[in-house]
Amino acid sequence: MKETLSLGRIAGVRVGLHWSVLVIVVLVALMLARGRFPYAHPGHSAGAYWVLGLLTAVVFLASLLAHELAHAVVARRNGVQVDGITLWMLGGAARLHTEAPTPGAELRIAAVGPLTSAVAGGVFTGLALWLEVLHTSGLVVEAVAWLAAINIVLAVFNALPAAPLDGGRLLRAFLWHRTGDRLRATRGATAAGRALGWFMVITGFAAVLFAGNLSGLWAALIGWFLIATATAEARQAELGGVLGGIPVSRVMTRDPVTVPATATVEEFLSGGPFGHYRHSAFPVVAPDGTVAGLITVNLVDRAPPQARSTTTVADLMRPLSEVTTATPDEPVVDLLPRLEASRERRALVLDDGRLVGIVSLADVSRALAWLTTATRSGA
Repeated sequence: MKETLSLGRIAGVRVGLHWSVLVIVVLVALMLARGRFPYAHPGHSAGAYWVLGLLTAVVFLASLLAHELAHAVVARRNGVQVDGITLWMLGGAARLHTEAPTPGAELRIAAVGPLTSAVAGGVFTGLALWLEVLHTSGLVVEAVAWLAAINIVLAVFNALPAAPLDGGRLLRAFLWHRTGDRLRATRGATAAGRALGWFMVITGFAAVLFAGNLSGLWAALIGWFLIATATAEARQAELGGVLGGIPVSRVMTRDPVTVPATATVEEFLSGGPFGHYRHSAFPVVAPDGTVAGLITVNLVDRAPPQARSTTTVADLMRPLSEVTTATPDEPVVDLLPRLEASRERRALVLDDGRLVGIVSLADVSRALAWLTTATRSGA
């Protein structure tokens, strides 16, 4: 899930918003301002309902962010690098750079999420009771009570033993500890995730068709998300079984052709596609020889034809800070999720800051095809 708006760093973790987060803000505000608030506390102005509804939706997003930040902080304490957090329509996602090294680490990283939501639910419950004692406006108490209830619901739902929910991670940690086989444990957790997803899809559509309850569509949407994500995790685990132990250096293209940052677009285009520049993406090097970024044919196409003689590659390239990178010794299976999520489907391979190669999704797919065929032949 690619972020649309960066919120900077919180507790050292990059945080961003996907545009679809507006959907959840609008839905929560609409549900409260046009439904729960007027029903429970009539007599207020429409403006008051909407202002409090929007404020409640924002606080709800903050509680989702706290849930994901808890995952990120505990992951880092257990030696797992965190690439960032993105909030989107169905909640949030903390992107971990690698897998948890042990079942114990997996358990701690997974458990802290529902625990954080449960604590938030308890805090909001206490705050609602305190505001009630102070005879605060019933409308405000209602908003805080809703936040308490939704956080408790999130804690319970996320604790269900089905991937990709936190409870699925807990189930995988348990199975991993019992069997000693990470792949087998992942298969069990993702199978449970698909089963829960299909249950939610079927019951959601049944609620719409037979009871006329449109909220069933929301349950069906979440169920579909569970099915898709659990299936993707199962595929990732199977890939890990084939690619396990294979370092990036085995699949990368060594000593790739580079482009000087000072070269003009016109000079760059004159070297391809049958000249020096035969590929569609190239590392860009600064005058001092260091890696500056990545340039692709698609990025070059942004330059107007009349400006190609004055526009440099540095003006159009993707800066290194926005490019996926890897080390030669890094396992390919750890790089693959970042590679699939990257804009250019490529990663620059750096060894102590020195460019040693480039790897694309096509390179990994090619290696996977060979390894899969070799495994089947060996069987």
